[in-house]
This record gives sequence, structure tokens and C-alpha cells, in this order.
Amino acid sequence: MTGGDDVAETAVRSGFGAPSAPAQRNRKARWKDGRLVLGVLLVAVTALAGAKLLSSADDTTTIWAAKHELKTGMPLTADDLTTVRVRFTSGKDAERYVAADADLKGLVVGRSIGPGEFVPKDAAVPKADQGRTELPLSVATGRLPSDTAIGDVVDVWVVPKSEGQSAKPLWSSVRVLQVDSVKGVSGSSARRQVLIGLASNDLTRIPSALTALSTGEPTLVRKAG
Repeated sequence: MTGGDDVAETAVRSGFGAPSAPAQRNRKARWKDGRLVLGVLLVAVTALAGAKLLSSADDTTTIWAAKHELKTGMPLTADDLTTVRVRFTSGKDAERYVAADADLKGLVVGRSIGPGEFVPKDAAVPKADQGRTELPLSVATGRLPSDTAIGDVVDVWVVPKSEGQSAKPLWSSVRVLQVDSVKGVSGSSARRQVLIGLASNDLTRIPSALTALSTGEPTLVRKAG
């Protein structure tokens, strides 16, 4: 028996086993776990990107368009219209047209609309406004609500530029037919062009109103509802 065998036999007899070799850690398995985590993260990122793409793909607004030519004075009904989905570059552009869920009851065509043309709000007017006269006003941005929109009903006042003079009412309950974007640089120099509709009984006040406006500033007061 050799010396090594003697040592092993001695160890067995004494109740102690031979020294074991150091355990080898499975580094390869840990590397595979890392790849698994990376794969899960890639799948999650791809899923989120896909969901965002799908949500933005339907970023459209449904509006009315004319099936055929609509002449001034015609009742505006769904029978003469068709819905179209449009992706506008801004919310303000979308607000210029009649939404497909808008109530058309009592509306008439205020101006001719061509076949396939989107129906603008300024061409869909209440029947009572059909015979109204249009009057443009140049209004400083601080003298009308910032969100004034087509269809709003306002009172028109004039504020004299000279100090010590009182504001005077010009017209009551007139409808806004059109509003353009802000013009000018800033502050009091910025102005908006507002088109209002005047009924026949309002026309007699036009001469005196224009005289007052030549020395004062128009101010629009919006009515609730």
C-alpha cells in the first residue's frame, strides 16, 4: 500500500473524509441570466413604443364635408353631408370646421360650399342670422375674451380714448361670425379682427357707432350661454 493509500485509510478510520475540492461557481449560468433580463427589457421597450405609435396613428378629428354643392340659405342637414377624418396640425385649425357630432338643428348655409369642401363654422349659421349685415371690428387683445370664438354672442361697447369720458354701448347680443389670429407685436399693439353680424334693426346705429369708434376702442363683452 502506498503512502497516499495509507493517508486515505487513516482518514476513514478516524471518521473524517478527505478534503474536498473547492466548489466551482456556474459563471456561465449567471451570464445567461443577464441575457434574459436584457431580452425582457427590450421586449418591454418595444411594446411601449408600439402602443404609443398606435395611439398617435388615430390622432384625427371627424368633421362634416359637403356631398355636393350647398347654396346659400339651404338648411344644413346630415343628408347633404358626409363625415371625414382629418389630422390637423393644430387644435385651432380643427376648430374652424363643424365637428361631426355638432348639432345641426336650425343651421343654414351662410355662404356657398363646394362639393367635398369641409364645412367651416362661419358658413354654418343660425337661420336667424342669415339676413344679418357683416361689420368688421379691429379689437385690441385686452378688450375681448382671449378665447372668443365663432358663434359667441357679445355686447359691443366703445371706450373713448380721452380720459374722463364714459364707455357707451353700441350693440347688444350680436353674434361673432369670424375671428382671426392675434396681430401686432405685444401688449396694446396686438389686435384681432372680429366680424360681427348685425340685424336689420341694428343698421340705423352704424353711422353714430362708426363716429364713436373713430375716437375710441371697441370692447366686446361675451354673454353666457
